[in-house]
Order: sequence, then structure tokens, then C-alpha cells
Amino acid sequence: MKVLKKILIVLLIIIAIPLIVALFVPKESTSEGQVVINKPKQEVFDYIKYVKNQDNFGVWQLSDPNMKTTSEGEDGTVGFKYSWESEKLGKGAQVITQIIDGESMESDMFFYDFDDTPSKAYFRLEEQSPDQTLVKWGISWTTPYPWNLMSLFYNMDKDFNEGLGELKEIIESQESLDKDLVYANNYFKDTFQNLKTMFRV
Repeated sequence: MKVLKKILIVLLIIIAIPLIVALFVPKESTSEGQVVINKPKQEVFDYIKYVKNQDNFGVWQLSDPNMKTTSEGEDGTVGFKYSWESEKLGKGAQVITQIIDGESMESDMFFYDFDDTPSKAYFRLEEQSPDQTLVKWGISWTTPYPWNLMSLFYNMDKDFNEGLGELKEIIESQESLDKDLVYANNYFKDTFQNLKTMFRV
């Protein structure tokens, strides 16, 4: 009987320790990668704002060529929804929630096999020089207690950095537009946007 009690006490301690540790582990987590791309900021942004382009450099997308995808809306605009179904990655969706032209793109990420609470994904760009752009790609999420303990053992920084390495190769291999054409394009985009705002189109 004493042996049984000792075994039960040991089991309770084994169970209690991770639960106690989880009390001190943050429920909010963030993973992020960074890379400097030798291209102008606007040119980089005009590629990363399209969610479907992540199929070309995202580690997760490239890991399953048989992944089934669907989309709703216009890619590169707020409200665009990109959904996937994969034996390896499960079911999920990405919805663009905010775009600041030339600066950032934010989206909600849904992983339906876990729960319906969205994680927050983002691209943020910083100009290092006229022909160099720092790209930050990451995601933040909240994990309920006691599962937040798992964040001590799981980090996606490496995956984001690997994907950004692929992105760097893709964009740097592209031929840049003439700077005068880029200026004219941006001028007409800004003018059109101002007219839409003025007339509330």
C-alpha cells in the first residue's frame, strides 16, 4: 500500500510540474524571420502583397505539392481569402485584413484543425537604401493554458527565414522596371486613390 501511495504521489508531481510551469509561460507568442532584399521597397511590396505568391516561397506550401487551394475575392486587396486543405498541413485559410501600400500587409490565419481563433500574420518592409529593403515576415498567436507550455518547444523563426531566403532569390532574379515607369505608375495610383476618396467612389 505504501508503494502504491508513493507511485501516486510521483505521478501527481509529474503531472503538476508542467501545469505549474505553464502558469508562468506567456500565452502570446511570436515567430518572425528577416531578410534584406536588394530591390526597391515598392517592388518588393508589389510581390509580397499577393497571398498566392507565397506558394512560390513559403516553406509550408512548398512542403505539400498536392495541397488543394481555393480563393475568394481579389488577391492583393483587403478581404481576399485563400483557403487550403492538405493531408500534411490540415485545413486553414488566410484573409487579408490590412494593406498599407509599400509598407505592410497583415492577415488573419485560421488553422481549423486546432480552433477558429485567428493568428495574426504580417509582412513589414523597411527601406535600407533606394535599392535595399528589409523584409520582416512573421506571425503572432495566443495559446490557452495549459497548452501554452508547448511554445517553449516550438518556434517557427527558422521556417520564416528559410521562406524569406526563397523570396529573396525570386525577387532579386526579376528584372526591375525602369524607375521613370515606377514613378509614373505610383503617381497615377496615388491620383486615382485620391479621386476615389474625393468622390467616395
